[in-house]
Amino acid sequence: MYQAFMESLKGINSIPVTPFDAEGRIDYPVFAEVLEHLIACGIPTIYPCGNTGEFYSLTLDEAKELVSFTVRQIGGRAKVIAGVGYDARTAGELALHAEQEGADGIMVHQPVHPFLLDRGLVAYYQSVARSTRLPLILYVRSENVTAEALREASGEPNIIGVKYAINHLPAFAKAVRLIGDDLVWICGTAEMWAPFFYAAGAVGFTSGLVNVDANRSQRMLNALRASNYEEAMALWDEIRPFEELREANRSGNNVSVVKEAMAQLGRLNAYVRPPIAELLPDEKKRVTEVLVGWGLLNHGTE
Repeated sequence: MYQAFMESLKGINSIPVTPFDAEGRIDYPVFAEVLEHLIACGIPTIYPCGNTGEFYSLTLDEAKELVSFTVRQIGGRAKVIAGVGYDARTAGELALHAEQEGADGIMVHQPVHPFLLDRGLVAYYQSVARSTRLPLILYVRSENVTAEALREASGEPNIIGVKYAINHLPAFAKAVRLIGDDLVWICGTAEMWAPFFYAAGAVGFTSGLVNVDANRSQRMLNALRASNYEEAMALWDEIRPFEELREANRSGNNVSVVKEAMAQLGRLNAYVRPPIAELLPDEKKRVTEVLVGWGLLNHGTE
């Protein structure tokens, strides 16, 4: 039933930024440009309300509006996978709204509750899955989420994939080998970890980098598909400084680096919402150095 959708996940899963204006409101004309850039680059899946889209800084109404806008703007040219989260009832409400608006799938964010048990987590996933007919991808960010819990949750017919964002390859490999290809396995920590997850069973990876430079992401995907690991690792060397900047401050710079790069390229401003913040001057300089090194920015341009 979901086979065509599952195939669309086997590649680059793009997480667009959410642009804000000077008053902190979502800047929809600029967001339309962000989406059109991804479409022009041939990106097959687009996730509004992802972490790179600052999901947890959005109000529920904003999250709904962002998904509705994305569906209208994309117009069937790519799969739209809406991020949902918070408590189980709210996540279900967001999932149902996405279905009614014409989204193609749902990504369930890691639950934000400070405490977690396997049987409670499975109940959370089941509750969200049963609120919609759309296929679901589970976003896993905590080592407390066990392979056994994922296997039990996958008994829901519309839970079809896992975005695995824990950089613990043995745990990931255990989950893949326990559950197998009944689920689509996605590296959830982007190009920095994609080559290693690919070897352990991931068939796609998420990317915030595509907002800035989709070319390198696509070349890495092509190299991995061709088992050309020398080329993949050469690209990894190029991409690594950018991703290391995003990982700084316990990944507190994750979104800010992407938006700063886009701002330096004249694509949008660098505004973010609390609790994250714009980069410091020395961090902005390091972003400039990366963009110059990639040939995307003239030397000395800020």
